[in-house]
Amino acid sequence: MIHPLTYIHPDAKIGPNVKIDPFTTVHKNVEIGEGTWIGSNVTIMEGARIGKNCRIFPSSVISAIPQDLKYKGEDTRVVIGDNTTIRECVTINRGTTDRNKTVIGNNCLIMAYSHIAHDCIVGDYCIFSNNTTLAGHIVVGDHVILAGLTAVQQFVRIGSHSFITGGSLVRKDIPPYVMAAREPLSYSGINSVGLKRRGYSIDKINHILDIYRILFVRGYSTSKALSIIETEIPVSDERDEIITFVRETGRGIMKGYISRHNEDIS
Repeated sequence: MIHPLTYIHPDAKIGPNVKIDPFTTVHKNVEIGEGTWIGSNVTIMEGARIGKNCRIFPSSVISAIPQDLKYKGEDTRVVIGDNTTIRECVTINRGTTDRNKTVIGNNCLIMAYSHIAHDCIVGDYCIFSNNTTLAGHIVVGDHVILAGLTAVQQFVRIGSHSFITGGSLVRKDIPPYVMAAREPLSYSGINSVGLKRRGYSIDKINHILDIYRILFVRGYSTSKALSIIETEIPVSDERDEIITFVRETGRGIMKGYISRHNEDIS
């Protein structure tokens, strides 16, 4: 049901069973998938592509032009996957010519007052807590949790299955499977709780832990640590993912830190 006090541009494409509450504005060149609910006072601007069964809460602004002085009105997008929830007052800006789109994956929860800037790519099953801020050109893997008031600097990459504690300033790349905490942000063990919830075995978790002991705990240089990991750690998808992530970092990875979290999981 579309409320009569909602404005929808005649060129917008609205799927079946979409519900839009009063005082919401949907601009031209917008597509909204089947079963999505959009609350009151939401603004869906040109270039938005919203998937099926999403929920967008009041006062959010989706697909506003990027806050980038280099943007000159190019035809760009915001693409939001299926089953994603966007809470109150979230802002998501569309892309620039760098990637031409900002992407939020499937089954994500973006909590109130979060901001996702231009050209960010966010994977599936991510949770961004209240007041999370992503600057431009950030890449976030699947199953990432950013606790409240986390701020991420532009061009940073955050690996899948990682957890970043509240109030963090993220200036360096965060490899997959880890917890990041403290100031400056540093390694605080692996995200064993999240991995267990997603079906990772104890042996697999300890395998990942062995890799990060070498990378972050033993005091090696990054290049030396990678060489040891390739020599001593059995081949696995997780090992190769971590090695590739670290080797491809542009900003460098966060610092290591020795803590009690580095004990075997049992």
